[in-house]
Amino acid sequence: MKNTGLEKILGRIEDLDSVNLGILVQRLARDRKLQETVFNTIEDGILVIDLDGVVQYANEAALSLIGLKGNDIGVTRLWKMVPDLAKSINKEALSGKKNSAPLLTREVELSYPEHRVVRLYMVPIDAQVGQDDSGGYVIVLTDVTQERLSMEERLESERISSIMQLAAGVAHELGNPLNSLTIHLQLIERKLKKISSELGGDKLGDSLQVCQGEVKRLDGIISHFLEAVRPQKPELNELNLVELVEEVLRVQEAELSDRKIEVNVEVNQELPLILGDRGQIKQVFFNLLKNAMEAMQPGGSLRVLARCDDDYAYLQFIDTGSGISEEDLPKVFRAYYTTKKDGHGLGMMIVERIMRDHGGHINIDSCKQAGTGITLQFPQQHRRARLLE
Repeated sequence: MKNTGLEKILGRIEDLDSVNLGILVQRLARDRKLQETVFNTIEDGILVIDLDGVVQYANEAALSLIGLKGNDIGVTRLWKMVPDLAKSINKEALSGKKNSAPLLTREVELSYPEHRVVRLYMVPIDAQVGQDDSGGYVIVLTDVTQERLSMEERLESERISSIMQLAAGVAHELGNPLNSLTIHLQLIERKLKKISSELGGDKLGDSLQVCQGEVKRLDGIISHFLEAVRPQKPELNELNLVELVEEVLRVQEAELSDRKIEVNVEVNQELPLILGDRGQIKQVFFNLLKNAMEAMQPGGSLRVLARCDDDYAYLQFIDTGSGISEEDLPKVFRAYYTTKKDGHGLGMMIVERIMRDHGGHINIDSCKQAGTGITLQFPQQHRRARLLE
């Protein structure tokens, strides 16, 4: 909005006496302070640069986004201080040529002062006729880091969902011939009972039992696989996480003892009951325990730490296994990624899906040959629905 009163005063500034000139200076200072207050309340960063790229103005959000300081104003060239940002700006647009593009929109990934993705919107300032030092550009910077992360999470979720549907379909199709094999093996078993042992019936019976056992085992594998990959909405009930961990450890007690692995459950404070699907959360614990056992040599140790804060309950599984290399850490949750000879590469992907469906998170810290720490973060009941601050 134009300040017509101020324009009238500026139009006859040469006629002002010292008193009115002082009033004008005070009014200009007050208007400047008001404008700075308004710009500093805006979450987007606002920069003004001249034709040489020197920053002439930056609001507080812009200073924070690109790591500028107050004393950089009027001195620092934008594309020298932030090379990644500079590369995204069309040099012709910054050259001040008449045929340059009127505006630019770019997305820039910044690594300083912290990792961000910033959307840059740049428009020219009209130069005043006869003034060589006028003109420049206004740049609006919008932090879209969370928006990009949310998009990547949605794409990953859709990719995992398609893989699960495909895997479930394949497992279902495998189930049909297995059912047929079971029926025919039962028929063969009945006929074998009528065959005399002198004709080799006993040996055939043994072979038949082996075949039946293998078919049953394959059927069990497929059943468990379908339960694991088929997306199921969690049936939420109040759960005691520590009791659930101890229940899983009791089931695995014989294998842990056989591998000579020592397990310690350390509870620093009483954990509140969380809302979760008992079967799915147990599946998370089984997968993590299995991975830890297979990563450790005989005589290893596993610590399970339990704690909570005002909003979340945490369980941390720390093993003394072979660890995960830094370059392999980002691959852990990918479908079919595994370092095991007999692994199917779906366990950690399923664990992540279950945690996400429960509104929780999973974090991994690992070092090659030094062990792995996996932290599960479960929202407390009051934290599942709350207005964002």
